[in-house]
Amino acid sequence: MKTIKDQIGREIILKNTPKRIVSLVPSQTELLCDLALENELVGITKFCVHPYHLKSTKQIVGGTKKVDYEKIKALNPDFILCNKEENAYDMLPELEKIAPTYFSDVNNLNDSIDLILHLGSIFNRRTEADNLAHKIEYKLADFKQFIKDKPIRKVAYFIWAKPWMVAGNDTYINEMLQLNKFENIYDTMSRYPKVEINRIRHEGDPDVVILSSEPFPFKDEHALEIASFTNRSITAFGDGEMFSWPGSRILLAFDYFKQLHKKLESHF
Repeated sequence: MKTIKDQIGREIILKNTPKRIVSLVPSQTELLCDLALENELVGITKFCVHPYHLKSTKQIVGGTKKVDYEKIKALNPDFILCNKEENAYDMLPELEKIAPTYFSDVNNLNDSIDLILHLGSIFNRRTEADNLAHKIEYKLADFKQFIKDKPIRKVAYFIWAKPWMVAGNDTYINEMLQLNKFENIYDTMSRYPKVEINRIRHEGDPDVVILSSEPFPFKDEHALEIASFTNRSITAFGDGEMFSWPGSRILLAFDYFKQLHKKLESHF
């Protein structure tokens, strides 16, 4: 028996190394598989799309905000994995009745690496976690070399339409924007504020508008509507997983960011 702390400072008592895991976080479901824990994973959400085959091999227990507690209980889990941003905190009392529940809180790359190493320790996958962390650090150093001479560009990163919502400060997305030398025009606003697109020039008139692929399915009509209120911005449909999924998805994100910059450069 041991006591651990999750990333929001809660103490959790584990009797043994967990062998039956329910993950309510898509990015962390992918991470568990990359830590060689697919066999231990018994329950996932309907949004856990990587690896793709999991939807046909694991029990789907609901979404990230609303789950079927009876389905989770029937799986007899000994560990439930949540995230402060992805999951509703008011789910915690019911989840704790079923199994020890861990909440991650990832706002930057350091938090992500800490999570990888912590889960590696909890699940006895230290070698896999160390290898993954080293790969991320190597790719990060390479990307910093790639980006160092790139110009700073003003950016607005939209996550929802009508009401229009953007990524503000104190978010993992904002950290990824900064890493890319994208100056977020909504950096002075916290988290995910609603904005008026007819004021976008007043807010900073971005060089680039990024429309995230998740959680809202943006279309050309949305891009045209936003563009009508800017002077010169270029609109890019961005892969939301690359900007907002911590964990092992980061390894793919750095190459994606390189390609994104190359596409943008052809427009400037």
